[in-house]
Amino acid sequence: MAPILAFAETRGGELRKVALETVTAARQAADSSGGGEVHAVLVGPPGIAARAEALGRHGADRVIAVEHPGLERYSPEVFAASVAERLKSGNYRAGIFAASGQGRDLAPRVAARTGVSLASDVTSFEIQGDAVIAKHPGYTGKVIVTLRLTGTPALLSIRPGAVTPAEEPKSAQVETAVPTMDPSAARVTVSEMAQRGATRLDLGEASIIVSGGRGLRAPENFKLVEDLAAAIGNAAVGATRAVTDDGWRPATDQIGQTGRLVSPDLYIAVGISGAIQHLAGMRTAKTIVAINKDKDAPIFKIADYGIVGDLFEVVPRLTEEIRKIRSSH
Repeated sequence: MAPILAFAETRGGELRKVALETVTAARQAADSSGGGEVHAVLVGPPGIAARAEALGRHGADRVIAVEHPGLERYSPEVFAASVAERLKSGNYRAGIFAASGQGRDLAPRVAARTGVSLASDVTSFEIQGDAVIAKHPGYTGKVIVTLRLTGTPALLSIRPGAVTPAEEPKSAQVETAVPTMDPSAARVTVSEMAQRGATRLDLGEASIIVSGGRGLRAPENFKLVEDLAAAIGNAAVGATRAVTDDGWRPATDQIGQTGRLVSPDLYIAVGISGAIQHLAGMRTAKTIVAINKDKDAPIFKIADYGIVGDLFEVVPRLTEEIRKIRSSH
């Protein structure tokens, strides 16, 4: 079978979790369709090839490291040109990206350069004969759309968290390359990146997310959400659009159709009614827990577990009980 190419996203010279997810997804698709190689492409500054070992452990047979001193930051034109050229020259069956902030910018650019269609924000896919079948949440998550891609290569971007990274005992061959175009000739440059604080867990990397909404009534009450996340440990804090629009939380905390798309193992919604826009960004979480005093709140329709009650009473007690359990172990 023709090989599959996975784009391995990095930030600050380090692999992001979504890089391991795309490689794992490519490996699973290749294995389930009768075998075939998985190639991963890294683009970044000199030394980025050192991240190849981790990609090999997650299923990559070969890692192509595109290095240049001018690629310390994401360069839309250079990244797109380099990945597209690799796709064209490598006879690939599919190209896999993450539907992350960077991936949502890069994948369409690569699709335009290669002249093929792109299935974006998919939650699963498989290769069936001459077609790639992908599942994609549509109509703000109300339905799951099945897409059939027959073009070659088929391009897909996978929702962060939809695939669990899995290690395999494999050592990847490493190939170094230069970018297709000189970064200094790029018309578009990234001058600054807005990120969450260095000490805060990124929403796309977190397996547990605790989010707050308007039900918290005031920005200072978000401490309840932060305390719960801290008690759980290794949990990130998110928010609804209404909350970020009002300035209670930074825009980087927003989860929803126009914010971050997440699929954690556990999503705890505190004081969130469940507007369609918000549900579109988190409804693929593996387990959803909702805390709301309104028993008719839409969030309960998709929640696996629901607590109908005053969050100002429920959340502090829940936090206390979690701390007791963790301290006893």
